[in-house]
Amino acid sequence: MLEVIEKLLVLQDRDRHIKRVQDELARIGPEREQLQSRLATGQNALDAAKLKVKQIETNRKKLELEVEAKKELINKYSLQQFQTKKNEEYRALAHEIEMCKEAIVKLDDQQIELMEQIEAAQKDVAAANHVVGEAKRNIDSRLADIAAGEANLKKELAELQSNRGELADAVDESTRSKYERLFKQKGQSIVGIQHGVCGGCHMQLSRSTIVNCQADQELVTCTNCGRILYYTRDMDLAVAE
Repeated sequence: MLEVIEKLLVLQDRDRHIKRVQDELARIGPEREQLQSRLATGQNALDAAKLKVKQIETNRKKLELEVEAKKELINKYSLQQFQTKKNEEYRALAHEIEMCKEAIVKLDDQQIELMEQIEAAQKDVAAANHVVGEAKRNIDSRLADIAAGEANLKKELAELQSNRGELADAVDESTRSKYERLFKQKGQSIVGIQHGVCGGCHMQLSRSTIVNCQADQELVTCTNCGRILYYTRDMDLAVAE
């Protein structure tokens, strides 16, 4: 095997490890955002449930104030009845008092309905609070795992990249440029031959290509995908006719 092929295989192995770690790191951000979004969605649902309870309670208190206002009117009309000497005015005040009493009954009914709504809404708050609590515990645990994994991956990446430049500098600039272009495009620049086909694109290779590769005199590339080919004795090199 050509020395430059050996160097390129070492470089490619390093670059593939680097790419694997980089890909894993790239997936961390979206996963973290997804988890945080799930937690935010649960919290929003909890906040909405609490707001609903607050709004219903506000409406109930308004009804309570209306009842108090009607009771004050009854007291006022009763006092006026006591003070009036006119039958017609007395009957009019009695009618107003009766109207206020009827209004109080309706307001009381509405309050009971709102209290039932508050009870149901409070159950929704409790359920949402439980869901958020469980989700937060699980998500916080997962986020901690992600943070630890991210730290390990960054450490591994730094170690892999520490002497990558030395491995690259061991290859002449022209060959290295070709290798890096292929690696960027295809994710693999150097491939072996198996059963007479390219290990990258799996297309049948010509007799001359296989023979030249086996001769180990120069760099040989696949005429179909452009990848650099190499040969080792344990490969099956069935020559194409």
